[in-house]
Amino acid sequence: MNKAELVSAMAAESGLSRSDCKKALDAFVSTVAETLEAGEKVSLTGFGTFMVTQRKERPGVNLSTQEKIIIPAKNVVKFRPGTDLAEVVQ
Repeated sequence: MNKAELVSAMAAESGLSRSDCKKALDAFVSTVAETLEAGEKVSLTGFGTFMVTQRKERPGVNLSTQEKIIIPAKNVVKFRPGTDLAEVVQ
């Protein structure tokens, strides 16, 4: 499902217009991004938790040259599903 399909599904489920659903989805995404950028986590009960974790520096290999390289440390976004979401998927 892409963003346009998600907006259409949200509109059908909620009875709101597609433009209102698109604004709501955009607001949700930007708010989550801003919160994660500030170093906080976002917990949605029953859905899951978005958080930022630090990935350590690690060795790697450039596959085209077989040269050994060091992959630098970086922050990554992780999502842990809530129990309600996990039960639906199983």
